[in-house]
Amino acid sequence: MKRSAAKILSTCFGLGYFPIAPGTVTSIAAVLLAVALPAFRGLPLLLFFVTLLTVLGIWAGPIMELEYGEDPSVVTIDEFAGQLLALAALPAGLLPALLSLAFFRFFDIAKPGPVDAAQQLRGGWGIMADDLLAGLFANLSVRGVLALLGVFHLFPSL
Repeated sequence: MKRSAAKILSTCFGLGYFPIAPGTVTSIAAVLLAVALPAFRGLPLLLFFVTLLTVLGIWAGPIMELEYGEDPSVVTIDEFAGQLLALAALPAGLLPALLSLAFFRFFDIAKPGPVDAAQQLRGGWGIMADDLLAGLFANLSVRGVLALLGVFHLFPSL
């Protein structure tokens, strides 16, 4: 029962089994959820879900690693949580959503400095920490781009 629950939750109800780029597919699902449900974009609710997903990912990570090896690609709860964090408190709209997706995937795949270091943590902590840090960096990057666009009157100021 515990293993089944870990599989369902950590793969985001099966998105992690997508044959091509399951992390990207899960990130897109998180963006679509946030765009489709405006109430979900509210900061308290969004941060509640990031926290809940983080706790579940830390719990399920070691269970999944026993079966699939270290930081398995089928575990995508980390991408979902990281992508939500990338969207936190950004203005609504297609541009911020797409920028958050692009920057999150960049930081998650490239794993610059601290993102890579966070992945070195053991078990579920390492699975979740690098994606949360990638989400934070993505959020800050989107804010920077939007602020720069605002300076040139290409996007409303934050």
